[in-house]
Amino acid sequence: MPNRLINETSPYLLQHAHNPVDWYPWGEEAFRRAREEDKPILLSIGYSACHWCHVMERECFENPEIARLMNENFVNIKVDREERPDVDAIYMQAVQAMTGSGGWPLTVFLTPDGEPFFGGTYFPPEDRHGLPAFPRVLLAIADAYRNRRGDIVRQAQQLVDQLRRVTTVRSAPEPLTTELLHQAFLDFRSRADPEFGGFGPQPKFPQPFVWEFLLRYWHRTGIDEALALVETTLEAMARGGIYDHLGGGFHRYSTDRVWLVPHFEKMLYDNALLVRLYLHAYQATGRPLYRRVVEETVEYLLREMRSPEGGFYSAQDADSEGVEGKFYVWDRHEIMETLGDELGQAFCRYYGVTEQGNFEGRNVLHVPRSARAVAEELGIAVERLEELLAEGRRRLLAVRQRRVPPGRDEKVLTNWNGLALEALAEAACVLARPDYREAAEACARFLLERAQAGGRLMHSYKDGQARVPGYLDDYACLIGGLLALHEATFDTVWLREAARLATEMLSLFWDDAESVFYDTGHDHEALVVRPRELFDNATPSGNSAAVAALLRLGALSGDSRCTDVAQRALRGVRDLMLRAPSAMANWLCALDFYLSSPREIAIVGQRDDPATDALLAVVYRRYLPNKVVAGLPPDQRPVEDFALLQGRTMLQGRPTAYVCQNYACRQPVTSPEELEAQLSTPEP
Repeated sequence: MPNRLINETSPYLLQHAHNPVDWYPWGEEAFRRAREEDKPILLSIGYSACHWCHVMERECFENPEIARLMNENFVNIKVDREERPDVDAIYMQAVQAMTGSGGWPLTVFLTPDGEPFFGGTYFPPEDRHGLPAFPRVLLAIADAYRNRRGDIVRQAQQLVDQLRRVTTVRSAPEPLTTELLHQAFLDFRSRADPEFGGFGPQPKFPQPFVWEFLLRYWHRTGIDEALALVETTLEAMARGGIYDHLGGGFHRYSTDRVWLVPHFEKMLYDNALLVRLYLHAYQATGRPLYRRVVEETVEYLLREMRSPEGGFYSAQDADSEGVEGKFYVWDRHEIMETLGDELGQAFCRYYGVTEQGNFEGRNVLHVPRSARAVAEELGIAVERLEELLAEGRRRLLAVRQRRVPPGRDEKVLTNWNGLALEALAEAACVLARPDYREAAEACARFLLERAQAGGRLMHSYKDGQARVPGYLDDYACLIGGLLALHEATFDTVWLREAARLATEMLSLFWDDAESVFYDTGHDHEALVVRPRELFDNATPSGNSAAVAALLRLGALSGDSRCTDVAQRALRGVRDLMLRAPSAMANWLCALDFYLSSPREIAIVGQRDDPATDALLAVVYRRYLPNKVVAGLPPDQRPVEDFALLQGRTMLQGRPTAYVCQNYACRQPVTSPEELEAQLSTPEP
């Protein structure tokens, strides 16, 4: 018999719908039963692409005896962390406070009022590797709840008080200066791996916000060492096994120092953020490698992660057929049999394929040597080698597509789709790809039409249902994507929608008294604390994403409230940027924008006019991180309250560019050469 999760839409919850555990989804029904029966709550949080979540399910939640202990002693709630990031954030902080670490699966024990009193992550079915057996934990917690209730209630209340204190911020009296940027650079430089990029030995995560910041710092200061740190990391990742050399896209992280063996899950947010990072590196350096990574990763997203309705799915599992990485790895004989001698030899040498393998007897494709070195060894021209490799990739991808694929989480999350929308729209501009622009437009239409309920932006969509009121990062990431889409299309509807969502965002989430955003709106379900995440992680915190979006909106519109709110939020985290820059890297990017004099570029002309394209090519061929671009077809009226477009017309019937900076505008120009000269002027 299925449990209550059978009525959910989350793929992760549906994976547990046939467990013998009497699971409840998060909601009042579960808490009411816990109060009526005076039972503690066992809260289990995970996500569909989580390898150890699957392990704990197989070992514990599918075990009838363990399920009996859970059902007799607890009210059991299962949560998809991607669907309910607010719930996850609160109880992850609680477990970290109790144990000093966290992760998924997250296992937390709560009072019937939702207050946490004990927790951990993965528990095995029997004592193993220093971890207590899950049945032993269950019995101990049940006994403590029955016989030491007073201690548990006091511990839970103390922990909740601590969680409330964590969300408090105080505006720093010191000014926001470029010294904060310099100190962050010194911190990143001191900890970076100079040989293989990234930070630390292992595991290594991509951390795109850090490299985005260092690109910006190089652009601001001209310090080549900052660019070198970025290039070392980007090249190592692009050559390593963390990158999918056949299908494009990046896996979640590397298990080793050299980016060779990944944890094989693929996440939408990683790939969206890395598209933008490699795109910016391409603008900064012109290196073809970075452009190729962008195009292959976008092709992966369009091929494997796009829904028929235009949105993008959330993730692909690490496992297939119950084995981690099985879909992606290769035996040498399989490659040789598929490709033949000449092509197979070239392919195996270039991608480091050996008989013994580099991952459990099989091979993760990677690029240990340059194409020139391999071509010389084979006695062929580099161009010939590249032809062979392209053919080899094509054939092996076709073979791989016939394998049993990893599971795919097909819910569409607004925040992650906002990141994908921004990446697609920006790539469309930089690479002059109309197909990317069309995909971005379809994504935006989907989000604005389907990820809505009762006039409110929603967080998650699947099977025709939009669920969970949108969080701060849903609004902020979508605003960022819509602003980028306006640049790609000149369609003023996207500007209007961005402005509308920003007004809603300020109304729902901004705390004017404390000068910071909450993650949940004032209309959201009340939890034990109202979550307020400040630190950037694999995705930007809602606060930093909101600040970045408001700074851009303020520059486009001239609305002083946008800039004022952003400035107050930045002051509130000034000390955190100084103390923990790696956890505040997207904040640092926003601070770099705030401390700059952004180029404000307006272009009037038909978007499909080659003369307009010529002006835009000048704008996008260079790396200008602190700029805003607005476009206006000559037959459209400018959007109200967007000062950058007011009074702009074409000169002599030709597409015209207007460049403003530091409260002053340059002479409007109509030729690419004139625009080039204006944008080549050093920033003040």
